[in-house]
Amino acid sequence: MKSSSVGSPSSSPIICASFNQDNRNKSLFCMFTAVGAFNIVEMLFSTNLLAIVGAGEQVISGLLIPSLSPRRLCLFNFLTGSTLRELNYLTSVLAVRLNKKRLIVILQDKAYIYDLNSLAVLETIDTVPNNKGLCAFCPGSEGCYLALPASTSKGSVLSYNTVELQSVRQIDAHRSPLAGITFSSTGTYLATASEQGTIIRVHLVSQATESYSVRRGTYPSTIYSLSFGPCLEFPEFLVATSSSGSLHTFSLGQAIKQRRKPSGVIGSLIPDTLSDSFDQTFHHILHNAALAGVKSHVRIYNVDSLTCTSGASGFRASIFIISHNGYFREYTLKITELNEFSWSLEREINLLDNILNEPF
Repeated sequence: MKSSSVGSPSSSPIICASFNQDNRNKSLFCMFTAVGAFNIVEMLFSTNLLAIVGAGEQVISGLLIPSLSPRRLCLFNFLTGSTLRELNYLTSVLAVRLNKKRLIVILQDKAYIYDLNSLAVLETIDTVPNNKGLCAFCPGSEGCYLALPASTSKGSVLSYNTVELQSVRQIDAHRSPLAGITFSSTGTYLATASEQGTIIRVHLVSQATESYSVRRGTYPSTIYSLSFGPCLEFPEFLVATSSSGSLHTFSLGQAIKQRRKPSGVIGSLIPDTLSDSFDQTFHHILHNAALAGVKSHVRIYNVDSLTCTSGASGFRASIFIISHNGYFREYTLKITELNEFSWSLEREINLLDNILNEPF
């Protein structure tokens, strides 16, 4: 399972939390806070390798935090405290992604593909202006796909095979520009959301076809993060966080099994791939899962089969949310085959308080 980390916004020293819980994380927090502020921190699965990008000089609580260049990527071993390699660029690094074979670096108008072992540049892709550093990268080494925005005026996605170093498909997903994209764990499916934020679409990458469409809500909202559940075939779950502060869960597996089309004239006009965007049966919302307006990052950590006391089967998902105000939350979601669902908050940690209270 991939261990994910997210960097802080430039207004705080660092918010970095690995999704595998380990006592080493606390010392990591303190060390980074003492060095300077960060925009990006990415971990290679559960290894010691971190990719770090600075946020520049910061003044926080009246203290001047040393400058760490946003144009420099540092590959860092946090166990030994040693820098393995530094890569410098002419413009700011906006996103970094890693798997066991590839290192991906996203700039405003370029994407660099490196061999992770040798750090040789394998390919440089000229992209459309990508001020948000929007990208998706499959964690698997076989379906080693990269997805990038292909347009600034509409929600088109270019998928790229980083092993064979060739483009795979362009998917025209939305009428509005993209706000979020993510791959399933095998790279078979790609979920997309536009700046409108009302519809989330799931695409079969190999055929550039839309497999499923779900409605997040009626009113526009900024999608902050998307995540599929672990899967070998079709994902059972898709989750999303948005500027509303709500956590949205879509039971894709159950919906596909029980796919139905609206009756009457409307149903006859809607293609099968779009019909479920009008069906909210398999959409569950946890309100106030994060603070509204504060950027959050969500991951489905694990999905287990579940047998209820009533005898009905179902699923139990562990969902992690880390917010840029410093909070880490772990939720458990249970959904039965009868579509009964329940939420529980397992733990909530204020990472910034832990950092500030930890002696150096």
